[in-house]
Amino acid sequence: MKIQTISPARVDFSDLSAPSAPDFGDVYHSRAGALAQARHVFLGANQLPGRWAALPRFVILETGFGLGNNFLATWDAWAGDPHRCDQLVFISIEKHPLRREDLARAHRNSPLPDLAAQLLEAWPPLTANLHRLSFAGGQVQLLLCLGDARHWLRELVAEVDAFYLDGFNPRQNPDMWDSYLLKALTRLAAPDATAGSWSVAPHVREGLQAAGFHVERQRGFANKGGMCVARYQPRHVLEKPAGRLALAPTGTQEALIIGAGLAGAACAWALAEQGIHSTVIDRRSGPAQASSGNPGGLFHGTLNPDDGVHARFNRAAALATERLLKSLGPDLPWLQQGLLRLETRLDLNGMQAQLSRLGLPSDYVRALSQAEARELSGLDLQYPAWFYPGGGALPPADFVAALLRKSKARTMFSVGVERLHWLDGQWQALGADGHLLAQAPLVVLAGGHEGQALLQDLAPDLAGLLVQQRGQISHLSPSSARPHLPVAGLGYAIADQGQGLWCGATNQLADTDPTLRASDHAANLAQWAELAHLEDPNRAFDPSLAPPLGRVGWRLATPDRLPLVGGLPIVQPEGRRDQPRFLPRQAGLALCMAMGSRGIGWAALCAQVLAAQVSGAPMPLEASLLDAIDPARFAVRAYRQGLAPPQA
Repeated sequence: MKIQTISPARVDFSDLSAPSAPDFGDVYHSRAGALAQARHVFLGANQLPGRWAALPRFVILETGFGLGNNFLATWDAWAGDPHRCDQLVFISIEKHPLRREDLARAHRNSPLPDLAAQLLEAWPPLTANLHRLSFAGGQVQLLLCLGDARHWLRELVAEVDAFYLDGFNPRQNPDMWDSYLLKALTRLAAPDATAGSWSVAPHVREGLQAAGFHVERQRGFANKGGMCVARYQPRHVLEKPAGRLALAPTGTQEALIIGAGLAGAACAWALAEQGIHSTVIDRRSGPAQASSGNPGGLFHGTLNPDDGVHARFNRAAALATERLLKSLGPDLPWLQQGLLRLETRLDLNGMQAQLSRLGLPSDYVRALSQAEARELSGLDLQYPAWFYPGGGALPPADFVAALLRKSKARTMFSVGVERLHWLDGQWQALGADGHLLAQAPLVVLAGGHEGQALLQDLAPDLAGLLVQQRGQISHLSPSSARPHLPVAGLGYAIADQGQGLWCGATNQLADTDPTLRASDHAANLAQWAELAHLEDPNRAFDPSLAPPLGRVGWRLATPDRLPLVGGLPIVQPEGRRDQPRFLPRQAGLALCMAMGSRGIGWAALCAQVLAAQVSGAPMPLEASLLDAIDPARFAVRAYRQGLAPPQA
């Protein structure tokens, strides 16, 4: 796949009544008023706010976010409508987004100052990602797709009720108005979807008609003679792929989540945003006592030279985590912001060249020299480093507790689920003696070993692919050297709230020993000494004052080191099996598990994806990355290799 990079917009503010884009020779909005234009052309053409009245969700797709005035006008109309839909999802594609400072300038005198300020506060790093920005307690969602419209119209997974066609003038920006792009709308259009545009160019109207829209010309805004109003009325309706259908029945309001760690708590939070209340069940006496029980853990993005699947997924997950942590605020008392990851292969020039090639902005990642990394960390580092300002470290248990509070989920602890049984449209969680513990139309497997054990009964071949990794971390207190912020690369180190630090971690497969081992402490100590360039490893701690403490835990991972998120596939001999999206799924059963050592950084995005899959909401992740984390991917690979399909 071609590397997607973002070139920010150049904006000419010399005429404040109508800022312009010199690269396209066009203005962003009419001098008669941006909000008035949005209300007349886009809300008016799509019969809003009337069409969203009393609906659970209404989805809008805009081609060209620009200054954001169409979004603000729509949000304002929704907020002022007593009959509004429960949730407004506004998807917008922008190839050349504004830098934060330009967005602030564009809205300095906004007639909607509160909404504009919230948009500015949430404005993301300009990376080629789908950025899910949440407002109004999650009732208003902005899915901001940065990059080329052709790319995003292939990658979006959504059912759209209304289209705002708002690119620059077709003469200067023909790619936004060609027949290919207009035809691509049909894959996303809901029955009776509508569309509106200020452009009445003949090829625009003809392109919409060819795509299955009935097109009319109505009175335009201000000095515009007309505008385009359209309704989707195709001869043939495209059928959704089986793997893209909502996992839960329409109207589902209750879910069972097995596992009260990072994945389970995040799923409870994300499902609550979709109006689904959860009961979280765990066999331990409280939350975050298994894989999520370490006293501290890291979260950060990654990068690689080809910006492949892992780098793109990790970046999307890191940005989602950063947004979630910001919303939780003081609920996380020991949150360390910013993280250094050592670079042992490239020098600073090579790092900077890679950043330039990938087009990644400094508010996502920066290349630091060895001297800069030393100063920032307070350690005698021997390598340059990548600095992730949105990364950091936190205590997983506090994160889990905050998510459970926010979700208002019911919890059941010291309760072991031994088997799941589907009966009369309900998943039943059964105990050791077969008695009913709880039931709901939706169940989510979000535990580590517990989830794997239940999956063994439901899909033994898939369960057999998962691996358990034993890890031991070590606590050194007091420590003669302590990092000012989390450092990773040669192992990792996190300063605690006292005079010590946590370092590690070991990684052993097929090792079930729960005891703290002196050999593992020695390995962690040697790794920490190398990371901090300590002449004498024994300087890391004084064993005469206190022996090293630690913790042993097990991580669940997949062979390709990506999580399992989505429905459990039903592999059938008939039908297409060459793509995950074509495989049908078990009704009401979802997986959110196998996060390896990245539970803190992956939980938020994985849970949001799962909640969208369950409810049928627009996906907060592009299709190629959805396929990469889909539990069906292993069945597809087996099919492509001519192997027998895994049992479902």
